[in-house]
Amino acid sequence: MSKTGFRIIAADHTGITVSNLQKSLEFWRDVLGFELSHTAHQTGEMAKEITGVADAEIKLAVLKAPGGHKIELLEYLAPPDRKHVRRRPCDVGSVHVALLVDDLDAVLKTITASGWKAAGKPQTLTSGPNAGKRVVTCATPRAQPSSSCSRQDKSMVDG
Repeated sequence: MSKTGFRIIAADHTGITVSNLQKSLEFWRDVLGFELSHTAHQTGEMAKEITGVADAEIKLAVLKAPGGHKIELLEYLAPPDRKHVRRRPCDVGSVHVALLVDDLDAVLKTITASGWKAAGKPQTLTSGPNAGKRVVTCATPRAQPSSSCSRQDKSMVDG
C-alpha cells in the first residue's frame, strides 16, 4: 500500500471527445484496425454525475487496441453550448495517444489516404529511453493532433 492509502491498479482507457463518432469509428476501427468492444448512449443524471457537465448527452464507442489498451470515443450531443477547439500539441490540454507500429511508412500512407496527415516528417530520436525510434505526430482531417506512431523496431507515431 502506498502512503496515500490506495494504489492505482492500471490505466483502463483513454477517452477522446470527437465531433463525429461515426467518422472517428471509421478511422480507429476500419483504418487502424482497432476492435470495437461496445457502444453506449448516456444521458440524464448519470451522464451529469460522470462528466460534471449539466444536460450532457453522449454517444460513445470503446475500441480495443492490440495489446489491450482501450480508446473511448465520445460524441457529445448536448449541451448545445459545447465548443469545437483546435489545439496544437503545445497548447495546454492537448493529449496524444502513442502507437507502436511495425511499418511507420505504411501507416502514414494508409492514414493519408483516409484524410489524416503527419504533422511533419518522421524523426529518429537520438537520446533517452526511446533512442532509435522513428516518431511523428498525426492529425485528423480537422487538424486535431490525435495519435502518434512509432515503429515497434524503433518507430513511434504520436497524435
